[in-house]
Amino acid sequence: RMKQTRATLRYAKSLFSLAIEQNTLESCKQDMQFIADTCANSKDLALLLKNPIIKTDKKIAIFKAIFYDNLSEICISFVNIITSKRREPLLEGIANSFITLYKAHKNIETASVSTAIELDESLRLEILDYIKSQGKLDIELTEVVDKNLIGGAVIRIGNRQLDVSVVKAINDLKKSFSKNLYIKDF
Repeated sequence: RMKQTRATLRYAKSLFSLAIEQNTLESCKQDMQFIADTCANSKDLALLLKNPIIKTDKKIAIFKAIFYDNLSEICISFVNIITSKRREPLLEGIANSFITLYKAHKNIETASVSTAIELDESLRLEILDYIKSQGKLDIELTEVVDKNLIGGAVIRIGNRQLDVSVVKAINDLKKSFSKNLYIKDF
């Protein structure tokens, strides 16, 4: 797994450098997003990528049908090279690594907020302001409605999590009660 991650990052960095050099960063990002989304939404495609029995030329023909109308020249060449090197099982990982590199380059922070009810505009702006105060210029916010939350919100910024939910407070309280059942009365 780790080896695969290193390889996906290496390929993604190569494409990223080329995209900057060729001034095609935005279109490459869109292409990689398209590949990542398509792979994530199609179990059949994910299985096809990993299947060593299907020959390379057959896979390239399938990629042509799925991707090539939607990809720029540079990314079509890239997918062809990856496939001819028999590294197509890494394609989804490469696309995701590329997107991560792009976001870091553009100083975009991904954040998600989970709340019991849908956010209203003023609360959304308050959360965005808070995240911006953490030093990020641009925020890609995903909103999740989680009926299990009683109140408050769980906010994830990058790999940090801020938990301001009532559920957490109640669970913490339950834990402290289960530990302190016998409180001595002096």
